[in-house]
Amino acid sequence: MSAQKKRNFQIEAFKHRVVVDPKYAEKTWTILEHAIKEIYNHNASGLSFEELYRNAYNMVLHKFGEKLYSGLVRTMTYHLMEISKSIEAAQGELFLEELNRKWAEHNKALQMIRDILMYMDRTFIPSTHKTPVHELGLNLWRDVVIHSSKTQSRLLDTLLELVLRERNGDVINRGLMRNIIKMLMDLGSYVYQEDFEKHFLEVSADFYRCESQEFIESCDCGNYLKKAERRLNEEMERVSHYLDAKSEAKITSVVEKEMIESHMNRLVHMESSGLVNMLVDDKYEDLGRMYNLFRRVQNGLVIVRDVMTAYIRDTGKHLVTDPERLRDPVDFVQRLLDMKDKYDKIISLAFNNDKTFQNALNSSFEYFINLNARSPEFISLFVDDKLRKGLRGVSEEDVEVVLDKVMMLFRYLQEKDVFEKYYKQHLAKRLLSGKTVSDDAERSLIVKLKTECGYQFTSKLEGMFTDMKTSQDTMHGFYTAVGPQLGDSPTLTVQVLTTGSWPTQPSVTCNLPAEIMWVCEKFKSYYLGTHTGRRLSWQTNMGTADLKTTFGKGQKHELNVSTYQMCVLMLFNNADRLTYKEIEQATEIPATELKRCLQSLACVKGKNVLRKEPMSKDIVEDDTFFFNDKFTSKFFKVKIGTVVAQRESEPENLETRQRVEEDRKPQIEAAIVRIMKSRRVLDHNNIVAEVTKQLQARFLPNPVVIKKRIESLIEREFLERDKTDRKLYRYLA
Repeated sequence: MSAQKKRNFQIEAFKHRVVVDPKYAEKTWTILEHAIKEIYNHNASGLSFEELYRNAYNMVLHKFGEKLYSGLVRTMTYHLMEISKSIEAAQGELFLEELNRKWAEHNKALQMIRDILMYMDRTFIPSTHKTPVHELGLNLWRDVVIHSSKTQSRLLDTLLELVLRERNGDVINRGLMRNIIKMLMDLGSYVYQEDFEKHFLEVSADFYRCESQEFIESCDCGNYLKKAERRLNEEMERVSHYLDAKSEAKITSVVEKEMIESHMNRLVHMESSGLVNMLVDDKYEDLGRMYNLFRRVQNGLVIVRDVMTAYIRDTGKHLVTDPERLRDPVDFVQRLLDMKDKYDKIISLAFNNDKTFQNALNSSFEYFINLNARSPEFISLFVDDKLRKGLRGVSEEDVEVVLDKVMMLFRYLQEKDVFEKYYKQHLAKRLLSGKTVSDDAERSLIVKLKTECGYQFTSKLEGMFTDMKTSQDTMHGFYTAVGPQLGDSPTLTVQVLTTGSWPTQPSVTCNLPAEIMWVCEKFKSYYLGTHTGRRLSWQTNMGTADLKTTFGKGQKHELNVSTYQMCVLMLFNNADRLTYKEIEQATEIPATELKRCLQSLACVKGKNVLRKEPMSKDIVEDDTFFFNDKFTSKFFKVKIGTVVAQRESEPENLETRQRVEEDRKPQIEAAIVRIMKSRRVLDHNNIVAEVTKQLQARFLPNPVVIKKRIESLIEREFLERDKTDRKLYRYLA
């Protein structure tokens, strides 16, 4: 079978040209124009949309798109001008309702027209860069209806009038307002902004400027803030109901500027009701409102914070420098804690725990606590009071709360080493007298101090507890070994204290009664026999004694006294009457201690186991003392404390300060050597800055003292001055 011959197919054009009716375009447009009129006249139900679509399609197909488009613009413009006249003719409140109704009708008509002219919209309009049908309809509505000379200003005035009425408490048709505002937004954000929003913001600024002036003249601060908050909330609500969401930031900014920013200083400083009064009266709600409103404006919170800080500093300064307050150290510290609690609560409840306010509070406390050089001593006395008796019967959780508060104040101290000095003295007295409420509480505070300042800060304090435990074991061993030899001699309890750990004063001689001295010598022999290379020196000023005493008519009491008081009372076993001079000579107790001791034995009502002639509150060298046979007490055990000021006297305080200054010298020198060892060469100002930075956790070193320590190190050849630049120091290896 032969292969079929390959064939080529060719499509040829029509031989005869299709003739289009010359009046086709005109006829077709007449049909479409009639349809548009019927749509606007609400007679669209009788129209065949399929046929109309085909007519529009054919016009575009036959290159009559331009005629169709221009005809549409002309027809639509004509109808919108008629609509505009109808809207302008509406009277009073019917104006907005007519506008809203016509706008809804126009949108409906526009949708139908767009459906009919869909083909033109998809092909002819993009190719000729003309405006699409729907957008064209919106633009014509804007230009013909909204921007007509009679409607534009009337629309704006009506809208602004309704807003004003609503601000004054009237109820308006929010649904109608929402529709009209949405119409402006649908016409383009530019139309909304230029035709309404810009004027709305200007009028609002004037309104709130006048209202705020009226309010500030007639209201106190709290009420003014309530009104400002209410106005702010109203504007936000107004936006959510019928304005553009983007207007919220703009209108709230207007209210904030006119009602808050313009009057900030006057509100904060308002007499009898401003910020200070709110702080004094704990007005948490008003303070919270002020915080929330002022945070909305620039520098608002800065003003609130600065005024609060200035007031706290002023109040705190008055508290720590008031001579009346300084008489009772425990009350002094309690007032500081109450003040801190008060402002912590304000910051928590009213200021949203704002870190900047917390920092301001901390810096204020640090400022005024350190204005009083005795703050470290008073804080230690407060702890002493709490751990002696103040926390008895209190739960562990509450004890921790008190200790945490103490630590908070401790952190504010610049002279932490001064606190350590006093704390060590007070802890020693508590431990030696057995007067501490709880060993757990004592150890808990030491752990907190250790966490805050490191092991070095608390190592000696921990050593004190170790000594107390070791002493118990030592006494057990002593009575086991020597007990049978002691017979009826006085019972002795010795606490052996490591010299470096305890705040021991230079050993003061005191003549102990012979029967006591004998037992002491026995203990000394035992102790030195069991421990080699040690020395014992008796700290008689730190001891206590229990004396069994018989008064007139055979009345017996057990007196709890200090070692010094015991030495004095034992003298009256062999004498009925002794002069001050005789007692001083027999006991060799230092004069100041002896006077305190005699004062507590003879001058305290209810504890006067001695009588004094002449009778007076003070002890002088001419006084004579007698055993008081007539002493009575309802208690069998009578504690006679030494008359001693709870806080140090000025000379004692000065002495403690000097000891602290001496202790600081080696610390400053060690810091200088550490710094110079790593830097090798450094100028004077940088050394001072570095030393201060290293030591500020314990105390703030004085630059003059640092300079003296540098001089001392140069003399001892740890450092040398540079030959050319005298401000430069070099480290000598």
